[in-house]
Amino acid sequence: MWTGILPAVTTKFKADDTLDHAENARCYGLQMDAGCDGLIVAGSLGEGPMLSLEEKLDLLKTARDAAGGKPVLMTVAAAATRDSVALAKAAAKAGADGLMVVPSLVYETNRAETLATLRAVTEAADLPVMIYSNRVAYKVDITPDLMEELASDARFVAIKESSDDIRRTTEIINRLGDRYKILTGVDNLAFEALSVGAVGWVAGLVCAFPKETVAIYKLVQAGRTREALEIYRWFRPLLDLDVSSYLVQNIKRAEVHAIGSNDRVRAPRQPLSGPLSEAVDRIITAAMETRPALPEL
Repeated sequence: MWTGILPAVTTKFKADDTLDHAENARCYGLQMDAGCDGLIVAGSLGEGPMLSLEEKLDLLKTARDAAGGKPVLMTVAAAATRDSVALAKAAAKAGADGLMVVPSLVYETNRAETLATLRAVTEAADLPVMIYSNRVAYKVDITPDLMEELASDARFVAIKESSDDIRRTTEIINRLGDRYKILTGVDNLAFEALSVGAVGWVAGLVCAFPKETVAIYKLVQAGRTREALEIYRWFRPLLDLDVSSYLVQNIKRAEVHAIGSNDRVRAPRQPLSGPLSEAVDRIITAAMETRPALPEL
């Protein structure tokens, strides 16, 4: 459940800003068909903070239906701990297999506050938890020291490592061995992280290019690193689109080109336009024109 490729899926909307259940189901199915190992809904790519509780639970149901028994995780990320607790309880009742938890969405919690929030959410759901450590976007760094503090609770099972420091994966393993499953959460550090001990990849551009993402992971696991690196080098300009304030718009734009979806977003976001859209389109078009043949896996 805590290894392999876990897409942080985008959320598809109709023109009237309601959920497009059919398109969400189609896109989730493409991930499963490509060999992904589960789904994560309502994350930053899924515009989770812009979704109502009811919408998040609807997406969870759609994902569970599409996943064919593979695990589906709900992202828990709210400004107030009580709201995170409420979502965690609701997701558990609705059948989530686990949670991906952002300790604090807006406020930069201190050590005691971070630990208290993570414990409160985990206790509320009584589900396995992947802690989302992203000091770049959310300002709260889940350090190896904090991981050690939480290690006595077996429900904390994994770390989405998004510190943007490739040394962190080795530091976690040196400090805590195999206590936590480490999944890389930065697309353009994925090969590096998998090469030094990460066992999974919470991926973004996988939404548009699932087969290439799965191929990189499987090749690394098989020790075929040269083949994996060739695909990764082709993929890098696309993966860089994940490291941007416009990552949601960028990836939805890639979905337009690669899987024939749409790039509707929920306000205050707006779809890419003008020179920015043209620049992103050039990157995607160039990649698709040189798309590599994938080896047998």
